[in-house]
Amino acid sequence: MTLLLGCIADDFTGASDLANNLVRAGMRVVQTIGVPAGPLGAEVDAVVIALKSRTVPAREAIEQSLAAWRWLHAQGAGQIYFKYCSTFDSTPEGNIGPVTDALMDAMGCDFTIATPAFPDNGRTVFKGHLFVGDALLSDSGMKNHPLTPMTDANLVRVLQAQCRRTVGLIDYRTVAAGAEAVRTRIEALRRGGVGIAVVDALSNDDLLRLGPALADLPLLTAGSGVAIGLPPNHGLAPSAQASALPAAAGLRAIVSGSCSQATNQQVAHFIAAGQPAFALDPLRIAAGEDVEGAALDWAAPLLAQGAGPVLLYSTAAPDSVATTQRRLGGMEAGALVEQCIAGIARRLVSLGVRQLVVAGGETSGACVQALGIVQMQIGPQIDPGVPWCHATSDDGVGLHLTLKSGNFGSEDFFTKAFQVLA
Repeated sequence: MTLLLGCIADDFTGASDLANNLVRAGMRVVQTIGVPAGPLGAEVDAVVIALKSRTVPAREAIEQSLAAWRWLHAQGAGQIYFKYCSTFDSTPEGNIGPVTDALMDAMGCDFTIATPAFPDNGRTVFKGHLFVGDALLSDSGMKNHPLTPMTDANLVRVLQAQCRRTVGLIDYRTVAAGAEAVRTRIEALRRGGVGIAVVDALSNDDLLRLGPALADLPLLTAGSGVAIGLPPNHGLAPSAQASALPAAAGLRAIVSGSCSQATNQQVAHFIAAGQPAFALDPLRIAAGEDVEGAALDWAAPLLAQGAGPVLLYSTAAPDSVATTQRRLGGMEAGALVEQCIAGIARRLVSLGVRQLVVAGGETSGACVQALGIVQMQIGPQIDPGVPWCHATSDDGVGLHLTLKSGNFGSEDFFTKAFQVLA
């Protein structure tokens, strides 16, 4: 197997987001959960290795990312793509900058780009500043993120604080002038000692113009948007065959641990439509109550009656999340909820659920690991950045699965997802 593109994603939903854009542009893609133990034995154009490294200590994120790079390098990957969130969220210490530095060191790479732009989901970069819809990142719901609050929209400044290398900018006027102008700007930045350049992008046209300009860079760092311009570098075009999955069957369920604005709206929409939903209380989980058992006692008879999809959620408004964090601690509260939801997901599958939506990046990582999934085939898109996938659990169960970033998806996502699969 010779890989055209080897990708390292810092969380599980982000990996699916990237794989989705590559598949839509014509690449055959497999997403692995963690670094594979050996060669895949599948004929694909790209592999996306999903890590759970966004919020771990920087040293652990670097170790995981370098292990992923070593495997991809051994498979002959022609270009490496380090994927992070389209809201560039990280702690003040990283992990975007430290991982980028480490990959550049390992690859002997003197220059790369950085841009989380994903216009299809309202993420644009203008003069180095990230916008979420019409608002600066620092004025968006990300300022209240429970693990990685983002209070500065200036990506050059944010990234420079995390990096050893000098960070520069390729602005929208250069990108609009086309690939040759971008290549000229890259060479000028290199001569000036810049190692990483934040790139403006206001539209998909900008990303498509970027594609050929980036063809010769050994390392790219970006959100998933840049991916749409890369398959044409290899003569690939969109194809329905690239996203074909086995036929869907079985019971349907949703588990949600995200507390983003988008997921809060999706949960509210689902409940307002009269669909069955069960709220998971983090304080009851922390108190040692059998919340997992109570959730399954509620869900099992509904599933047996053919109701569905059923929703089990810990999603809450920012003030409620803040109260819980003050009482339990931010990371501790998150870990407790993730493990509870992961246990619920595994037991839902044991009850016959074969179509499962998981909302939230950290929650998705915990659920996939609990199910023992090591590899996923990427299928059709539900909403920008969110595809259906097909996987096999460690019990040998075939499962249709979607891993939704908390910030992604329309208000009716939870019902639309199953309509797309049907």
